[in-house]
Amino acid sequence: MTDSEKTAAPVSEIPHRAQGRVSGILVHPTSFPSPYGIGDLGQGARDFLDFLAASGQKLWQVLPLGPTGFGDSPYQCFSAFAGQPYIISPDELKKDGLLEDRDFDGMPQWDPRKVDYGRVIPFKIGLLKRAYQRFVEKPDEKMLEEFEAFCRREAYWLDDYTLFMAGKDAHQGRCWLDWDDTLKLPDKKQKFYWRWALAKEIRFYSFVQFLFDRQWTALHKYAASLGISIIGDIPIFMSIDSADVWANPELFQLDSTGHPLMVAGVPPDYFSATGQLWGNPLYDWKQHAKTGYRWWISRIRRQLQLTDYIRVDHFRGFESYWAVPAGEETAQNGSWEKGPGASLFEAMQKALGDDLPIFAEDLGIITDEVEELRDQFHFPGMKVLQFGFGDMGDRKYVPHFYTTTNCICYTGTHDNETTVGWYGHQSEEVKDRIRRLGNCDGNSISLDFIRFALDSIAQYTIFPIQDLLQLGNEARMNQPGVGEANWAFRYEQYQLEEWRKDWLMRMTRAAGR
Repeated sequence: MTDSEKTAAPVSEIPHRAQGRVSGILVHPTSFPSPYGIGDLGQGARDFLDFLAASGQKLWQVLPLGPTGFGDSPYQCFSAFAGQPYIISPDELKKDGLLEDRDFDGMPQWDPRKVDYGRVIPFKIGLLKRAYQRFVEKPDEKMLEEFEAFCRREAYWLDDYTLFMAGKDAHQGRCWLDWDDTLKLPDKKQKFYWRWALAKEIRFYSFVQFLFDRQWTALHKYAASLGISIIGDIPIFMSIDSADVWANPELFQLDSTGHPLMVAGVPPDYFSATGQLWGNPLYDWKQHAKTGYRWWISRIRRQLQLTDYIRVDHFRGFESYWAVPAGEETAQNGSWEKGPGASLFEAMQKALGDDLPIFAEDLGIITDEVEELRDQFHFPGMKVLQFGFGDMGDRKYVPHFYTTTNCICYTGTHDNETTVGWYGHQSEEVKDRIRRLGNCDGNSISLDFIRFALDSIAQYTIFPIQDLLQLGNEARMNQPGVGEANWAFRYEQYQLEEWRKDWLMRMTRAAGR
């Protein structure tokens, strides 16, 4: 552990872990109402938390909070540690004296139901640069002290991340594999030179992360004050174009030039007939083990500073992962390789405590070995109602066949169709089965599914906000295998109608949550 890691904020600085039978809503901050083209950590987020509390909910689940790159996917981030700059609230920056009304002159007209990343990104980065310039020209003494303390505390990841982002700018945004050789795979002396050459840009990126951390921490404390726990989310794999792969190439299966030897994906499953070819570089688990899994422990520790629980995407990859030779066009021609298994989580327990607040995304092809690994550490698994009711022969996702309370019942996930959209595509046989089992007419199917989930024996119930708002597939968050027009969903404040709050409170109380 480095000196900066020793001084990092403790895992449980803002703890609030829900007790008993609880429920909540899945919505990413980018989806919140905001006048700036994308949801942020300002008033829209607080209004949502107020709605959660008023409707009897105890959980708020988000998608990964990292800085996104090409394709805007929160599952392909530039860092496993950094925060998303685009959700920093301009209104909060105005309160801090870092932005003024004139900074918004000429602001585009935004679609309140959809994020236009192509226009939002330069607009938000422009605001952040103006805020930074104002901070440099006339720094607030207290904020400056907080900023310097943040840089020292988070140096163990911040130093590499900010140099990486400054390096991307210096190379016109290209992937680090196409950088100047002295920064592509730099030695210690070369890194020192580039830190000097890009010092101003590095300082800017450090300030942006400080702003994110400051705003997120305030929001996290507000959620805790309302009795709401936040469920974070981390992708198991990292993007090749990330600070983590660039700074730690020895931890990944790369060749001598930094290119992946094998890449990640999954074989054909619920979502794709040819599987999903994610393209992420795979870990060199032997090397991770030699370090005592230091990088993973640091990653989880950082996420538990930001959230109360962590949903780990593609949990089965820790037991066995699908390895596809680099250059393949689909994920069909791969092979299962052994992951680190229990040794990783035992190392986490030793460093972070026995009670790891991890939710296991255990969907897809799940073996007995994966279930044993999950259960060994008492991680709750996921039960998705759409999978149970859509497959006439698969009972494990149907609530009255659950065999354990240690699970999370979802109506759907960010990768699914909305429940309204899904139901419209089902056969009459499936619809009839739902109506009979659920004692409903199907006219408010997404609310019916929320009621099914609430009434289940699962300790945790989560449903996407789209299902509470009874929206169709026009509001879908992500369509796996499709590279464009994802992650753009937004809702408007008026859609959180009073009757929805009252209905959700009644159903939640009736279910004993």
